[in-house]
Amino acid sequence: MRVRWDAVYRLGVKELRSLRRDYVMLFLIVFSFSFSIYTAAKGMSVELRNAPIAIVDEDRSPLSLRLRGAFLRPHFNAPKEISFAEIDPGMDRGLYTFVLVVPPRFQADLLAGRRPQVQLDVDATAVMQAGLGAGYIEGIVAQETRAFLRESGRGADPAARLQVRYAFNPTVDSSWFTAIMELINHVTVLAIILTGAALIREREHGTLEHLLTLPLTPFEILAAKVWANGLVVLAAVALSLWLVVERLLAIPIAGSIPLFLCGVALYLFFASALGVFLGMLARTMPRFGLLYMLVILPMILLSGGETPLESQPRALRAAMQLVPSTHFVAFAQAILYRGAGFSIVWPDFAAVLGIGGLLFVFAALHFRRGVAAGGAAD
Repeated sequence: MRVRWDAVYRLGVKELRSLRRDYVMLFLIVFSFSFSIYTAAKGMSVELRNAPIAIVDEDRSPLSLRLRGAFLRPHFNAPKEISFAEIDPGMDRGLYTFVLVVPPRFQADLLAGRRPQVQLDVDATAVMQAGLGAGYIEGIVAQETRAFLRESGRGADPAARLQVRYAFNPTVDSSWFTAIMELINHVTVLAIILTGAALIREREHGTLEHLLTLPLTPFEILAAKVWANGLVVLAAVALSLWLVVERLLAIPIAGSIPLFLCGVALYLFFASALGVFLGMLARTMPRFGLLYMLVILPMILLSGGETPLESQPRALRAAMQLVPSTHFVAFAQAILYRGAGFSIVWPDFAAVLGIGGLLFVFAALHFRRGVAAGGAAD
């Protein structure tokens, strides 16, 4: 089959001109790759920040004072000293997420070689903050008691110490992860919406049937939609990485941005073809929206970005290997977080290209029949 690339180019230019007049879609693109990424990075923090904590000090010893002074910002607010009777009313009103109770004779029992217990009450309404905070508090209490015993001559340094080194995110800042994953998710979202909406818009305006009366093949029509809408998303990704991620959020990119953009271009080939296929099935925007929700949610939630693939059942993990979004997330994280080169990510590149190519061919083969069925249904 001979492809007239000049026709593909002109049809793509027509797509870009049509998109230029669609102000709602333009706003969605700009919002998704700018404000949405920034707010997700800054507003969806999973770190422990300014947690309200209170202390019931029934020991009044130097060690209990030392524990009270160990809770510092930014993890905890300044501890508030309360009485034992104030614990339940304060937690019922949501004033404290954590209440640490230091029992009487805590320091004396510790110096005598006993194992006194410290009580920690946790409001687990905010389950992530509760889990993180409990771990922090346990570590702080253990560290301060060990240091106190060592300074008192009643304890020795442990034979082995654990030296932790955080690779790829040395400050353990969740915004580094959130911003990149939000960008990756928006690539999938916008690519599917743009191509699907463009196809449905042409059907509603009656121009799609006119295209089929011209000496154009379904491959040429689909290729034009893929390159035009893919180019818009690719340009938005590049600008978002440069302006929002690197400049505004000051998140360092470890790997090669051109290599990542090449991978995005391959993935857009699949996502755009999927958008066209959903547009053929839906025929109207309300139906397209329903189909889109059924497809996009599993792709985002199960592709390894939101939840690790290792945590999923084996059968589901194997099935997700057939979805290009899984490989897209894998090579995006490898390049942007860990600085991986082409020699590492090429299997994911090949999987995205192969599966995306099969879907594009399938959509092209069923394009004319899908348009005809849509016209008959309308």
